[in-house]
Amino acid sequence: MKIHIKHGRLIDPRNGIDAKQDVFIAAGKIVGIGKAPEDFVANQVIDASNLIICPGLVDLSARLREPGFEHKATLESEMLAAAAGGVTSLACPPDTDPVLDEPGLVEMLKHRAKQLNLAHVYPLGALTRQLKGENLTEMCELTEAGCVGFSQADSPITDTLVLWRAMQYAATFGFTVWLRPEDSYLARHGVAHDGEIAARLGLRGIPVAAETIALATVIRLARESSAKIHVCRLSSEESVAMIREAKNAGLPITCDVAANHLHLTEHDIGFFDANCHLRPPLRTQRDKEALCRGVADGTIDAICSDHTPVDDDAKLLPFAEAEVGATGLELLLPLSLKWAQENQLPTSTAIARLTSHPASILGLNSGHLGIHSQADLCIFDPEQYWKVEPRALKSQGKNTPFNGLELPGKVRYTLLEGNIVYRS
Repeated sequence: MKIHIKHGRLIDPRNGIDAKQDVFIAAGKIVGIGKAPEDFVANQVIDASNLIICPGLVDLSARLREPGFEHKATLESEMLAAAAGGVTSLACPPDTDPVLDEPGLVEMLKHRAKQLNLAHVYPLGALTRQLKGENLTEMCELTEAGCVGFSQADSPITDTLVLWRAMQYAATFGFTVWLRPEDSYLARHGVAHDGEIAARLGLRGIPVAAETIALATVIRLARESSAKIHVCRLSSEESVAMIREAKNAGLPITCDVAANHLHLTEHDIGFFDANCHLRPPLRTQRDKEALCRGVADGTIDAICSDHTPVDDDAKLLPFAEAEVGATGLELLLPLSLKWAQENQLPTSTAIARLTSHPASILGLNSGHLGIHSQADLCIFDPEQYWKVEPRALKSQGKNTPFNGLELPGKVRYTLLEGNIVYRS
């Protein structure tokens, strides 16, 4: 299939392109930018007038719910959601059932995803068996099966000796350890930011110290072990400052933030809106502003969806009992564009945090549109606003704090390896 995408504005941050350029695709690869190769005759022409062409988005945290949680979502429904959101590559945490701690499970997941052929799926293997924080997994075998890193998802390792050994082992083989910093004792039974709103609503709080104490431990052990660390979903001003200092000291550390935390604060809980029951919790306005600055100046490397589809019944419970999480694959691009608009930043800055930067963290040669690169693309209308409502979402999970809000950026086409997997 040969495709000519014409009259669009091409934004490719890695290659420094932000200009009106045609794109030419053949055999699943980019074969021309601006000018068609000799003897190129397109089988299909896509008119991208007034649209933006960019690399397919790379999401660092998307729970696909298979295996084990098909009542919340299926692999097919969530990969359809990824395609509708312009996401062509995604990393999925290991907290499935069973946990992704055996090569056979990883191979099965990748095989299922390949059959659907709607997005590239990159599993994160469990750092410890059953995510119990006690015994290390066979990281080499899991890597051979297709894992791109190792994570505890939201399950902490309370034994710092185990964490240190895990980092030492990972450093020996060049693996990346993915950690969401949270002290399990300080956060125990907490459901919201430990502040005025939680006190007023009578909710158990999670203090910022739960994040920063754990992050301090991670940074110190990273320094001692020389392991590559990716810190998942920062939520506080102090954590951003700690990451900035660690980077300035030369540590091989990267981090991300969930798109939700760039727009919401503890005040959005309102009268116990369970869609705002997230982990880490929504924090203060000051924290939100610090996160936005951190993304803008590059301290925070990437924006992720933290996609966590939940069935309706689990969100109808009282706030403290409702299941944690929000759907996000289809909102990742609009929320990132909205962040760039509100902070008066160029669209290319948002696209970089969604494409080349996360691709680099995953160690992928993707997130860009260089000649001979894989033709994974997102084509969207930056001026078209659409209303977030359950019927508008492909994901089986309809749980989002942004229901009813109009957001900018409507995906018109998603291409995976030169094939159109979504159009609207």
